[in-house]
Amino acid sequence: MVGWRVAGGAVSIALALVGGAVAARQQAAPLPLVVSPLPPPPDRNPAARVVLAEYRHDDLLWENDRTAHRIYGHALEAIEPPSGSGIDSWGKNVAWPFADRQLRTGDQHGFHGEGMDFYNVGTGRGAGGLGVWHDNKLWTSRNFVRHRVLRDGPDVADFEVDYAPWPVDVDRKVWETRRFTLPLGTHFTRMVSTLSSDRAGPLVVGIGIGKHAAGAGGQISVDARRGILSFWGPENGDHGRMAIAIRVDPAMIVDTRADADNHLVLLRVQPGRPFVYYSGSAWSLGQGGFTTRAAWDAHVAAERLDFAPPPASAR
Repeated sequence: MVGWRVAGGAVSIALALVGGAVAARQQAAPLPLVVSPLPPPPDRNPAARVVLAEYRHDDLLWENDRTAHRIYGHALEAIEPPSGSGIDSWGKNVAWPFADRQLRTGDQHGFHGEGMDFYNVGTGRGAGGLGVWHDNKLWTSRNFVRHRVLRDGPDVADFEVDYAPWPVDVDRKVWETRRFTLPLGTHFTRMVSTLSSDRAGPLVVGIGIGKHAAGAGGQISVDARRGILSFWGPENGDHGRMAIAIRVDPAMIVDTRADADNHLVLLRVQPGRPFVYYSGSAWSLGQGGFTTRAAWDAHVAAERLDFAPPPASAR
């Protein structure tokens, strides 16, 4: 197992992991047929990247050698309502970056040989989006309004986004800054969320996995003692499955719930005080070689994670 913190030698570690994933896939279901190949990558070295796709209404893409994601910018709200602040997860079967080249084809949902997007977030939380739980309802923001790239590879993708104020019923407004950090060699993005409010007092935050993002069905595992929500998505034809997980600090948990769109873990949070959680994902036909629910759940539980917020000087 590779720990979350990746220091020197990350590339050689990642290459070893890629070799293991390829061997595992030899016993898994075959990859989908290639619609048309992507333009070749600049190089085939494992790398972590973050890219603002201005050509696609400010989608923000990040990936490493194991997993790939995107969130949606403010410009998309007028084009694809009701887009929101859920987190999209893409399957990938190569160690080098592919998401920007995939999105530029205009057919990110097709398989072009290196990965694909078949995880439909919609208005749900997707792979670890959040909201405020109030009066048995999840109140969520719209798309991010600002971003700051802190580090664009090659060993880590690191950036921040701001979400504009949104209402929580008629009682209060909240807004958020969130930092996303994804180094090489892991399926987990570290999130540092700081929620602010126009009223004092704690918030109950719901962090979710979308129920329908990968199609109807799927299996959820809940382990509140260890702060785990783990989802093994349904089989989606020749696309395989998406596996999603949320890891939180167990000491912060208030409850676990579900609404119409999401499986949720609820945390008690103080406005202005950052807290840490992790979002993980894997493709059953891609990097990591996870072909069973048991294998994914075991990996999620074994991942070594740090829930301590960064010092104020590092924010």
